[in-house]
Amino acid sequence: MKTFIKFGFLIGFMCAMTTPAFSAEEKVTLMLGGKFCDAYLSDVRDALTKVAGVKAVDFKSMKGHAVVTVESGKAKPEQLSAAVNGVKGDGWHCTGQVMK
Repeated sequence: MKTFIKFGFLIGFMCAMTTPAFSAEEKVTLMLGGKFCDAYLSDVRDALTKVAGVKAVDFKSMKGHAVVTVESGKAKPEQLSAAVNGVKGDGWHCTGQVMK
């Protein structure tokens, strides 16, 4: 009986250890535009990270683009585009267009 209880505990413990506890992620690529938008990348990053579900923003993978890592189902591409389009700097607007 003791062996059976220990074995059952061990199996339950192993299942708990091997069950992944993460949510799926996806990447959304935005083509950035606007004169001098590169000068406002910190503002673009701030705007994107304020959108619920955004986990990371990468400007280095693709020049002139923002690769945004989001939790699946949390942030819609249109929300990301709107966040970038809301960034303004000294009369020059940044634009973000979702790449398909």
